[in-house]
Amino acid sequence: MPVSEDALDGGVALVTMSPEASTNTFSETNFLPLIATLDNLMEDPGCNSIVLTGSGRFFSVGGNIEDFYRGIEEKKIGEMVKQMTDRLHPLLLRIRASETVLICAMNGSAAGGGLGIALAADYRLCTPETKLAPAFFSLGLPPDGGTTWLLPRLVGFQAAKRFFFEAKSWSAKFALEKGAIDEIVEIEDLVDRAIQIAKDWGKWSVNSRRGTKQLLDASTSTFFETQLHFEQSLMIAASRTEDFSEGVRAFREKREPNFISNEDE
Repeated sequence: MPVSEDALDGGVALVTMSPEASTNTFSETNFLPLIATLDNLMEDPGCNSIVLTGSGRFFSVGGNIEDFYRGIEEKKIGEMVKQMTDRLHPLLLRIRASETVLICAMNGSAAGGGLGIALAADYRLCTPETKLAPAFFSLGLPPDGGTTWLLPRLVGFQAAKRFFFEAKSWSAKFALEKGAIDEIVEIEDLVDRAIQIAKDWGKWSVNSRRGTKQLLDASTSTFFETQLHFEQSLMIAASRTEDFSEGVRAFREKREPNFISNEDE
């Protein structure tokens, strides 16, 4: 199986890509099951957060060169690339907009579109040996996988431009210093640490999780006044939910809130 799924306590799901899926993530055999698994979990009200990891040498290195070569030889490369991006891009949009928190536990290096999936996540942990590789320029391609939108928001415009134009991999330490990685963890502790973060981040109300993700993404492309209106509309809607009432009661009673949106835990 290219993807395995385990339901854990606290509304956390652990999704593990097989070594083959990590090496050739965007083949139809590997990518369609990954998309279906993540989509189903993001639509499941009982799933508050997802930990995505790999089980081989890599986290995800995107497409397979041999598949690209075959597409060129068969004169179908344009259709192949369109099909691949038609699958990847909607997944990235759903990850960014979903109330489900996505934690990437990067057991190895990420490149190309696989890097895009990692950058789209809400939190990234990696091993000391992990590298972030641009990959695109050496193939004569512009960047894809949302990396030109996601990376500048993490590391800044010029640092992102240098990443692509210099076409050199970033070490885990350098990526952490730049802000592309949130935490470096030894491989034996990687998944456990990711699960703990998934529980901590997933415990909040669905209103808080979804609203914060959407507001932060919108903040980079809207005027301040527009952002205030966006905040106001989400605040008003959230204030009318049972989760807000529970939050107020918990504060007055000096206890942890038990949000209704997380009651399936």
